Amino acid sequence: MVVPAIEARRRAPAIALAAALAVLAIILALLLPAPTAGPPSASPSPAVPTPLPGSTSPAATGSAPPAQEPQETGTPEAGQAPVEPPVSVPPVPEPEPPEGPAPPSEQAPPPPFPESLRGQDLTAIPGAGHVVALTFDAGANAAGLAKILSALAARGVAGTFFLTGNWAANNPQAVAGIVAAGHRVANHSMTHPGFTGLDEGSIAQQVRGAEQAILAAGADPRPLFRFPYGERDARTIAAVNSLGYVAVRWTVDTLGWKGTSGGASVQTVADRVLAGLQPGEIVLMHIGSNPDDGTTLDADALPQVIDRITAAGYGFTTLDALPGH
Repeated sequence: MVVPAIEARRRAPAIALAAALAVLAIILALLLPAPTAGPPSASPSPAVPTPLPGSTSPAATGSAPPAQEPQETGTPEAGQAPVEPPVSVPPVPEPEPPEGPAPPSEQAPPPPFPESLRGQDLTAIPGAGHVVALTFDAGANAAGLAKILSALAARGVAGTFFLTGNWAANNPQAVAGIVAAGHRVANHSMTHPGFTGLDEGSIAQQVRGAEQAILAAGADPRPLFRFPYGERDARTIAAVNSLGYVAVRWTVDTLGWKGTSGGASVQTVADRVLAGLQPGEIVLMHIGSNPDDGTTLDADALPQVIDRITAAGYGFTTLDALPGH
């Protein structure tokens, strides 16, 4: 039909115009910036970590996060307490030196005995002159002690008493009496064994044990030691020296310990001492009684011994007269 064709020709310009307007709108949309909801921020906000399930975020509680603690340089092992840092202590100011000359420096203590006495078991006092040392061994009982102390006191003579540790422990009052009378005390081992059959450890036990027992009784035996039975050799002498003791033997043994049952008497005791008389003589006597006959010949003979030595022009000394004492 003619009418529809004419109508289509009339509408064509309108359709073209609408299409052109649509294209123009699209171009404008691409060229113009999109509008914003608010003013731009000065800097982007930090990202907030997503809280773990079951935890509470600071924003939810309304409190600020705690300040971060400085990290430790080391972490203690599990189950161990951390090590506390050392406390800083200010230095103590040193006192100003006093005016005047400086005091002398402290000197090391002197050796217990002169080196010249090392390795010896002395049988006389070197260089002592015309003096005699009366020495008394105590290891059994104290049967003759009262007579001995009485004779020494009556004549103003001092002696040297070699005590075993057992004797000192069993007779503390006797030890106190010896010391109170001004006599010298020395070490005669703990239990009076023969020393050549002992090892170094046992020797130390014997010497140190006696030392402690005598010290506990109120006397100091150092540095004088006498071997039980006089039994010694180079090894045992060296062992005793290493413990700080000088070994002291004797010049003459009175043999009073044999008792009358062994053929001794007061007269034989005194005669033996005078027969061995010499400068620095060391006389060995005993405190105890003979176990068989109960005699105390050394104690009984002592007054005569002292008188005869004095008559011969000799005096008396203790073993402190050894060099270095």
